[in-house]
Amino acid sequence: MTKPLIGVTTYLDQARWGVWDMPATLLPAAYPRHVRESGGLAVLLPPDEPAAAAAVVARLDGLVVAGGADVEPVRYGAEPDPRTGPPARERDSWELALIDAALASGTPLLGICRGMQLLNVALGGTLAQHVDGHVEAVGVIGRHAVAPVPGTRYAALVPEPAQVPTYHHQAVDRLGAGLRVSAHAEDGTVEAVELADPAWVLGVQWHPEMGEDPRVMRGLVVAAAAGTARARAGTDGPAAPGAGARAGILAGPGEETVGAGEVGTAAVATVGG
Repeated sequence: MTKPLIGVTTYLDQARWGVWDMPATLLPAAYPRHVRESGGLAVLLPPDEPAAAAAVVARLDGLVVAGGADVEPVRYGAEPDPRTGPPARERDSWELALIDAALASGTPLLGICRGMQLLNVALGGTLAQHVDGHVEAVGVIGRHAVAPVPGTRYAALVPEPAQVPTYHHQAVDRLGAGLRVSAHAEDGTVEAVELADPAWVLGVQWHPEMGEDPRVMRGLVVAAAAGTARARAGTDGPAAPGAGARAGILAGPGEETVGAGEVGTAAVATVGG
């Protein structure tokens, strides 16, 4: 069987290696390894012009929106909290466009940490800009329990409470259109969201690529493989409910108005998804 092609978004940061110090496309190696170990082929998707997103997604079987910096609060109509980290505007614009394209085309989508938050914002939701208790220490992946909501896609993948690798200081506040909660932390924090069938769209607030449990990523890969099989058979996959339904909200500085809805960098005291 042909392995499905899974696109994974990346950082765009200043980096040093060898004799070089320059802007670089970055992604922890755990992401492509986790895709590979779950049965997929990984391809990296560095920030690009948002207008290219639909063409990129059309070549993919599945999409992972990776963790990273805090989503810029202007994207969901809020003023920045002092504890919110610096924006990654190129990533915000690019990944919102990728999410829109995936929802419109019915491409299976997994949002990880920041990726789950951006999915919520893309569908008109908002974020709590700071929550305590989900970062063990700056630059250290912690663990805590999450409990699935019965009857959800996540619960079908992981039916029991599980200890998950975590590193985030923001969380979903108001849910975006069409999303439902599919897991909670013990303190009530929303830990997973999803769209109802037939779309395969799931966001998790933790970092499955940093753990040993492949079930979430394998769920994406299986859905992506099924979509590939449907395409070869000449049938169309379903578009996600709510695709293209982002509510109008202010754009970032210097951008056109847009619809609204890992680990954080060590250079600042705040932490990202």
